[in-house]
Amino acid sequence: MTGPVTFDELASLMKGRAGLSVDPGEMANRPEATFEEFNLDSLGLLGIVSELENRYGRQIGDEADSCKTPHSFLQSVNAQLTLGA
Repeated sequence: MTGPVTFDELASLMKGRAGLSVDPGEMANRPEATFEEFNLDSLGLLGIVSELENRYGRQIGDEADSCKTPHSFLQSVNAQLTLGA
């Protein structure tokens, strides 16, 4: 599997790992919205990072863990996946 990771995929991971139903279109249309606004805590974010690392077979890095918004998270994750492609 190769990136980029999409808002749809992130919404699916948020549902699967944290039980949160989030509209991917809302995340895409609100670049300033934080994970906190979508009720995702840091533990949930770590679970998503772990799932992506397993899915793509590589480390994503600590930067993704500290992202505050879905937009910055996807930028960080996709940059990491592109670097090692």
